[in-house]
Amino acid sequence: MKTISETNFAGLTPSVRGKVRDIYDLGDKLLIVATDRLSAFDVILPTPIPDKGRVLTQLSLFWFNLIKDVLPNHVLSATELPAPFDKFEDDLAGRSMLVQKTQPLPVECVVRGYVSGSGWKDYRATGEICGIALPAGLRESDRLPEPIFTPATKAATGHDENISFGQAAALIGKELVEKVRAVSLEIYGRAAARAEPRGIILADTKFEFGLLNGQLVWIDEALTPDSSRFWSAALYRPGGPQASFDKQFVRDYLERIHWPKTPPGPELPPEIVAVTRAKYREAFRILAGHELD
Repeated sequence: MKTISETNFAGLTPSVRGKVRDIYDLGDKLLIVATDRLSAFDVILPTPIPDKGRVLTQLSLFWFNLIKDVLPNHVLSATELPAPFDKFEDDLAGRSMLVQKTQPLPVECVVRGYVSGSGWKDYRATGEICGIALPAGLRESDRLPEPIFTPATKAATGHDENISFGQAAALIGKELVEKVRAVSLEIYGRAAARAEPRGIILADTKFEFGLLNGQLVWIDEALTPDSSRFWSAALYRPGGPQASFDKQFVRDYLERIHWPKTPPGPELPPEIVAVTRAKYREAFRILAGHELD
């Protein structure tokens, strides 16, 4: 399989090149291509991770199909490529989705079952995450009494910013934010119940939703190593960072070499690439129940 850092097809230009995805606007549809790019600390690194884009796409498709009874999703096909993209099937197979175009909500819908990342930082400073008061004395990576919905703004560049439920309601309306909170918590609960007996803790994850003809639709990616913290249940020890199946391994390496977290990103050594690739593939194998094709 090819490693794809970005798509470059003659006469075809993506309408958006995101941190990871190249998106082609087809009118009422989009073709979303997950490349093998990896971003860390909001900087795209120059070294791609083989198989990463295929893991993101195939794992998203797995979850979209498994939990489709909770909410409709935007996927139309992951096998049929419209012309002229069908000429580039060798590059696009396994890493692209044809989806319905929706009106994306301007809110990241984050669910946390454990205190980690920016949530841990906020908790240490205020005892709260997104305005939700939490018990005193929690350690980093502790399990929360129950999962919490912690929305964030969507940043075109730089970091997303955690916001309160009230701030999210001001952005999209109280009725809609209540609905996305309920849906987010239900999807998280279903996914965590799938992962935990298989040895993976779903510490937190983020969802994106859009509106199509006034109806709420689950869009973008679903419960991938890029949008979630997947921890090893066997190695789980609260009180610090955890052994993970996501790109935290790369972040830890970048911290060790004291990279200033500003562009350009450093090249990753082969051993870091190999372990990261293995972590993405292992997360897929455990959660989907079979090897990546």
